[in-house]
Amino acid sequence: MIEKKKTVVEKKKSSIKEDSKINKISWKAGNMLYPLPAVMVSLTDKEGNSNIITLAWAGTICTNPPMLSVSIRPERYSYKIIKETGEFVVNLTTKELAYATDYCGVKSGKDVDKFGKMRLTKLASEKINSVAIAESPVNIECKVRQIMELGSHSLFIADVVNVRVDSRYIDEKGRFNLAKSELIAYSHGRYYELGKELGTFGYSIKKSKETIKKIKKLKKKQSENKKIKKSPVQ
Repeated sequence: MIEKKKTVVEKKKSSIKEDSKINKISWKAGNMLYPLPAVMVSLTDKEGNSNIITLAWAGTICTNPPMLSVSIRPERYSYKIIKETGEFVVNLTTKELAYATDYCGVKSGKDVDKFGKMRLTKLASEKINSVAIAESPVNIECKVRQIMELGSHSLFIADVVNVRVDSRYIDEKGRFNLAKSELIAYSHGRYYELGKELGTFGYSIKKSKETIKKIKKLKKKQSENKKIKKSPVQ
């Protein structure tokens, strides 16, 4: 009987030692990248009618130039409007806006005035015609650069042309403290309020104050020792 040769993948698998304490179950391929931002996207059609669509498929894709993307199903009411106008505003959502966030995601703009029903305030944008949501702590004005039809969703790649933030979250040093706004996230069909801070960017390699003091003390001692060695013999 001829022995079947192992593939590269099979060889790699056989060389990996399994931990008996870990038990993984394979699911079918799907969207499991959670949590995600739950954003309310506001838009205005060519006749001046405004609507809100709640999306979780949204994200940052480039820093320079600033760009983001949103994915929308072609059957959604707002899809055609954004495609025609090429503009929209991404409004970040908070604990206070959670109810409106959900409502604007399950109700269609062709049946109901979401701004009126949720008592949200239309805020004129500075760089585009689409209105923003005044109650949101951050309004990101966007212009569509490219549309990619992927399958169930189309990806709208957009340039960020302007950002406005709520002055209530600006601290005494002029920094924007978004954490105070009680942002919410979406995960597997549920909304969650963002919790406590675990660390700041780079904290895993940042030296503690005590370590910095020790390093400074050591460098000072080394510098003094060098001076002693260089000094002439008396």
